[in-house]
Amino acid sequence: MKKNIYPLLTLSLILIIMSSCNTSQKTDIQIFETSESGHQLTEITDFQVMENPVQINILPSEKHQEITGFGGSFTEASAYLLNQVSQENRNKILEAYFGESGARYSLTRTHMNSCDFSLGNYSYAPVEGDTELEHFSIDEDRDDIIPMIKDAMAISKDGFKIMSSPWTAPPWMKDNKDWRGGKLLPEYYDTWALFFSLYLDAYKAEGIDIWGFTVENEPLGNDSNWESMHYTPEEMTEFVKNHLGPKLKADGHDVKILGFDQNRDEELKKWVDVMFANEENAEYFDGTAVHWYASTYDYFPDALQYAHSKAPNKHLIQSEACVDAEVPQWKNDTWYWSKEATDWGWDWAPEDQKHLHPKYVPVFRYARDIIGCLNNHVDGWIDWNMVLDTQGGPNWANNWCVAPVIVDPAKDEVYFTPIYYTLAHFSRFIRPGAVRIGFENTDKEIMVTAAQNPDGSITVVVFNPTENPKGIKLDVAEKSAEFTISSKAVQTIIIPA
Repeated sequence: MKKNIYPLLTLSLILIIMSSCNTSQKTDIQIFETSESGHQLTEITDFQVMENPVQINILPSEKHQEITGFGGSFTEASAYLLNQVSQENRNKILEAYFGESGARYSLTRTHMNSCDFSLGNYSYAPVEGDTELEHFSIDEDRDDIIPMIKDAMAISKDGFKIMSSPWTAPPWMKDNKDWRGGKLLPEYYDTWALFFSLYLDAYKAEGIDIWGFTVENEPLGNDSNWESMHYTPEEMTEFVKNHLGPKLKADGHDVKILGFDQNRDEELKKWVDVMFANEENAEYFDGTAVHWYASTYDYFPDALQYAHSKAPNKHLIQSEACVDAEVPQWKNDTWYWSKEATDWGWDWAPEDQKHLHPKYVPVFRYARDIIGCLNNHVDGWIDWNMVLDTQGGPNWANNWCVAPVIVDPAKDEVYFTPIYYTLAHFSRFIRPGAVRIGFENTDKEIMVTAAQNPDGSITVVVFNPTENPKGIKLDVAEKSAEFTISSKAVQTIIIPA
């Protein structure tokens, strides 16, 4: 079948909705599906009749967290690649992510200073001993990251939030004088806090508002393979409580500060215990950021529930995820639906952790993780690089990964992987300000989540990882609809207000 980049059809699905008094009325319910069989966010209007359908009850009165958004990251690697393709393909990719015909990303991330997905090491404060940061400059971002953000802003109708994260302070502020590893010297805590404030000012001068920060990407480190800087929970809390938070407040910045920003396993519990131990510690923390790399399929619901219980009125945002330690498969949809991919823990994980790092289906990992996160109080979910090349870079550390969109600049070709469509099932239809609502699901093989948007419409996402299609009977209040989800598929159902 012919596959389109934006297969959002204009036809509406008309389902017969039966009320409790057994009279019928018609309403427009739209159903979109991405499946191994070839659907790519395709609107479905014809269904086979299935016996013994799965019963899903949606409970709008059961309200949970407010949704901040979904999206991906503006990295130097992605922005550099957009400069290498034709204007037509650059526009196509940005429209696919931010346009009304695409995924409508609403929450994004970028890096302060360089990261592994940069072309090399750099800092906005390169001059050693410049404690007043008189030589601070974001010029490194002017060729690539800033133009990409501005172009995305021009395309996005509703706008999007940007969260920034440093991988490291400049080496001269650290105890090991290196880009990798080491700790921020206490005598530079105030200088490093000033760095954040100047970054906000510099981006504001470019017309770009930064919504939030994470204090440090992966403060537990990455075995010194690329830019990193280590904190203990106590050290990060000290920096935020007595330096970063007060400095940003004194300079008049209204910006979110999220702590931790690493894997959501048992370590997460240790960090929130310190960050939210008392009102003084918690004052400047607006929430917690987490990554998914501790496991290829376990979303650690106990740890997420625990983090929420420690700070129930603060953000819990998944700030980074990707298919890591893999070179992307080029124009091979089958691979993204097959149990072939491994992750960074596949080779090294000790025996007691092997079960956390099996081979997995890339599409399944995304669908399972986002639904699992949403159902455990996560209010925002951000993918890593938006665009990579056929090698999984550029990346100065040779840390190859997969992105939802892959490009071949030499041939000026673009490949929208099934991961792109999977992400769009959430980002396009669950909008900022939506509230996750309750549900009941009688089938243990499928996963479900639901949210009510600010306009009153209800979005239901269903994930069927099995080899068989399943009939669905969906009840909302006194209304009911029956349809089918394909085998190995993600489906979004839109119920108008």
